Amino acid sequence: MGEPVRVSIVALDPVLEAGARSTLQSNADVAVALPNEAAEVAVIIVDRIAQQVLDVVRATRNAGHRPEVVLVATELAPAEAMHAIAAGARGLLRRTEASADRLARTVLAAAGGDCTVPPELLEGLLDQGAGAQGAATAATPWGAAGLSERERAVLRLVAEGHETGEIARELCYSPRTVTAVLHDVTQRFRLRNRAHAVAYALRAGLL
Repeated sequence: MGEPVRVSIVALDPVLEAGARSTLQSNADVAVALPNEAAEVAVIIVDRIAQQVLDVVRATRNAGHRPEVVLVATELAPAEAMHAIAAGARGLLRRTEASADRLARTVLAAAGGDCTVPPELLEGLLDQGAGAQGAATAATPWGAAGLSERERAVLRLVAEGHETGEIARELCYSPRTVTAVLHDVTQRFRLRNRAHAVAYALRAGLL
């Protein structure tokens, strides 16, 4: 087992901060960073994703050690999720869904370079991206070419943190088919890996 992922917690409400700290400390794969200690992932807890929150996300991502950001919000609409991802958030969770296990998995996924978004939000964002028109569509190869239903289904499960075998079982495909779908998407749009594919899907044609 490797070193635990070091996490910092930012919340205006000290009760929420204490709760998140206690939740994460119960997971052996995560360690809450001490004050002024560099963290690999920053968990930011807010009520709503306003402009000020987006500024905090950008500032956090631009810090010297460039931690990944997991944003936990009381309210999380598709438009807000879109802006949060564009600002640099790697993981999004609603507070009502942020159980100890799910929060830890989202943090670990972010540390590993994966993007995690609530499934229904991801579906809405991908639908918007596939249907984008006008200048945004013309400006991005993703918007121009779109995604097949199979490709979107695979990307949704990747965004939820599922491995190739799990995706294959969920969609009744072979692992080889899942791998081929991801390879086709990354090659078609010249992306680095599956995490880059999910992040690019969320951004393309949405802003």
